[in-house]
Amino acid sequence: MAGVTLVDSNVLLRLLQPHHSQYPAAARALSQLHNQNADLCVAPQNLVEFWVVATRPIPNNGLGLSPLIVAGQVRVLRSLFRLLEGNAGVADAWEKLVGGHLVSGKLAHDAHLVAVMQIYGVPSILTFNGGDFQRFSGITILDPDQL
Repeated sequence: MAGVTLVDSNVLLRLLQPHHSQYPAAARALSQLHNQNADLCVAPQNLVEFWVVATRPIPNNGLGLSPLIVAGQVRVLRSLFRLLEGNAGVADAWEKLVGGHLVSGKLAHDAHLVAVMQIYGVPSILTFNGGDFQRFSGITILDPDQL
């Protein structure tokens, strides 16, 4: 098995945008990891972020999709990826990360994903925003453009 990898929200969102410049890299990376029998997973936060961006109006940097369409897409994602949900210790791990790394603003969301990874023993994350995760040791950042 190729290991366990958390799939970041930005990769999931690219799958909804076949005309986006990052779509080919996202699809290729997921296909490659799947073919290597990687255990691909998502956190509840990924599904929330996916929903927020997909349903947000286009003028507000969203995709402008209806909640009904996005609900169907969330069901598809849940069938494709293992959901890491509700494990004790995530809040404590997150608090330690944000305090220890002096994280501020929206980067606290990324720290939460790292906390989920730590609690579940997930060593890598597939993301287009690798720079947001570099401050955290002990994880491997996989860039879809580099796979």
